[in-house]
Amino acid sequence: MKKKWEYYETNEEKVNEISEKFNISKVLAKILINREILKNKEIEVFLNPTRDDFYDPFLMLDMGKAVDRILKAIEKNEKVIIYGDYDVDGITSTTILKKFLEERGLETGYHIPNRLEEGYGLNKEAIEKIIEQKYTLMITVDCGISGTEEVEICNKLGIDVIITDHHEQLDKLPNAYAIIDAKRKDNTYPFRGLAGCGVVFKLIQAISMKLNLQAKEYLKYLDIVCVGTISDIVPLVDENRVIAKLGLKLINQTRNIGLKTLIQESRI
Repeated sequence: MKKKWEYYETNEEKVNEISEKFNISKVLAKILINREILKNKEIEVFLNPTRDDFYDPFLMLDMGKAVDRILKAIEKNEKVIIYGDYDVDGITSTTILKKFLEERGLETGYHIPNRLEEGYGLNKEAIEKIIEQKYTLMITVDCGISGTEEVEICNKLGIDVIITDHHEQLDKLPNAYAIIDAKRKDNTYPFRGLAGCGVVFKLIQAISMKLNLQAKEYLKYLDIVCVGTISDIVPLVDENRVIAKLGLKLINQTRNIGLKTLIQESRI
């Protein structure tokens, strides 16, 4: 089989300009140009992202509605369950949200499906068990956007459902209380590429802002968000690059026992 090399034409003048202005190698300057990262602000964010480079979480559709419902659950100490997924993205998403809500005084249950017996996403058998345990609010993480039937069952039996997901929607959205997913067809959020844990990160960021908490209350979870984001193999651009860059720095000094143990066992 014959193969043909394809390569970019190089604007050496532009390469030299970017290389000198940002004190980077010409190779890196060429990469930025080839990726069409040309504006000063874009280059700066790519090279040196900061916490200020996160978008306003309330730009996500239904974010305000979801935050208000969760704050109501905290205030009334409702019985809340987090419905996750069995992969790294789903487990980190569940961990982040559960720990954050516990710090706000709300103990939550959680359900992570058995990969072989239950498969991906919401399933009726799990929903029936959740109903039996008399939960009043279910928050999905890294799943739910395709769970139309399961959400209807919850609605009929008085369980509000907040969906946080990052997968493509089907023809029709579930009739959930709130749906936070940047891949909704009516999406208005500037970035569509977040992993499930990235969406959960935006949710805890929004709750923190609503409660006037210090930024560290949600930023401290970036080590776990980083692991979930990279493991889910989403493009490391835009907000994902900010998550990865800041999260990797935080992993070096993480206080998370699980991550510290993994680092020690991996001899990193």
